[in-house]
Amino acid sequence: MATEYTPQVQGTGVKAVVQRFGGYLAGMVMPNIGAFIAWGLITALFIPTGWFPNETMGELVGPMIASLLPILIGYTGGRLVHGQRGAVVGAVATVGIIVGSDVPMFLGAMIIGPLAAYLLKLFDGLIEDRIPSGFEMLINNFSSGIIGGVMAIVGILAIGPVVRATTDAAGSAVDWMVTHSLLPFVSILVEPAKVLFLNNAINHGVFGPLGVAEAAEDGKSILFMIESNPGPGLGLLVAFLLFGPRLLRASTPAAIIIHFLGGIHEIYFPYVLMKPRLILAMIAGGAAGVWTFMITGAGLVATPSPGSIFAYLAVTPRGGWFPVLLGVIISAAVTFAVASVLLGFGRGEGKEPIEESTGPQAATSDYPAGAEVGTEAHTSRSAPTTY
Repeated sequence: MATEYTPQVQGTGVKAVVQRFGGYLAGMVMPNIGAFIAWGLITALFIPTGWFPNETMGELVGPMIASLLPILIGYTGGRLVHGQRGAVVGAVATVGIIVGSDVPMFLGAMIIGPLAAYLLKLFDGLIEDRIPSGFEMLINNFSSGIIGGVMAIVGILAIGPVVRATTDAAGSAVDWMVTHSLLPFVSILVEPAKVLFLNNAINHGVFGPLGVAEAAEDGKSILFMIESNPGPGLGLLVAFLLFGPRLLRASTPAAIIIHFLGGIHEIYFPYVLMKPRLILAMIAGGAAGVWTFMITGAGLVATPSPGSIFAYLAVTPRGGWFPVLLGVIISAAVTFAVASVLLGFGRGEGKEPIEESTGPQAATSDYPAGAEVGTEAHTSRSAPTTY
């Protein structure tokens, strides 16, 4: 699959399949990056612990993260599979998983949006050329409404609970690793869970209560720093700024400010979802930070919320700033180094990526090097997609 953000992937091996999967994720998430930035700015500014707390403006935060962003992802995923009709049923189906869960359903939206659109595509294929003349609009509208409504119900009854069970399982696994003093290895679970927008559930549902108990006894706790460390996200965004796809580099300075200074970590999650292999960089940086915190005896007195560097310093006990800053710097440096390698130090980004339709046909068609592409059929499906 080729998009404005990822070049065309050729081949049929496991690596190519994974890359195409990452391309689909990018196709669903990255066109909506502006909405993520808008939500990040509003959150950083107006939540009670933000720069300019405002109860009225802060009411925007919850509906945007819980409803708007998942619906946009489901809508875009449906459009990739079956155009505008797929986008509509994808958005309708996404509402079902939103209603059936109390956690942000980004993962669920990535599943149900394309799935609903694919079912509609199959139905349209079955009835193609069989619709009586004059009934096209009636049948198309009713088929979209019925499939969208049914998938919304499936989202409430099936997909939503499965995603929630996955969330609970991840939290339980992290809790077990903390209990058995395997803190650096916790990053193996924490970092992937974070980019699926489970960060708040892990931080406030697992590490927060455990950290409060430890801080009450010792005066500080390292558990407040495992999920909330802003270092790995900073390292990733700097790597994207220097070596990422050219079309994304312009968006990273604002993302760095929102993440590192504003404490809104969700802003960098779409960058990882775009290239799933970068989760290795996040795990390496997170583990390096936790290890540094452990050997230097770092700890915080409370959960930094939001997880900005300023919030970190505000809840650092007197005399403990050096180990805290050292852990943040090392985690950022390790993430940057690993992410830079995984991004190939920008090799291949000097040329504009191949522009091609983001539809499912693009994901399944590979053209060998040197093949003639000047035919009318190929020209029609190679029109650039504009977001």
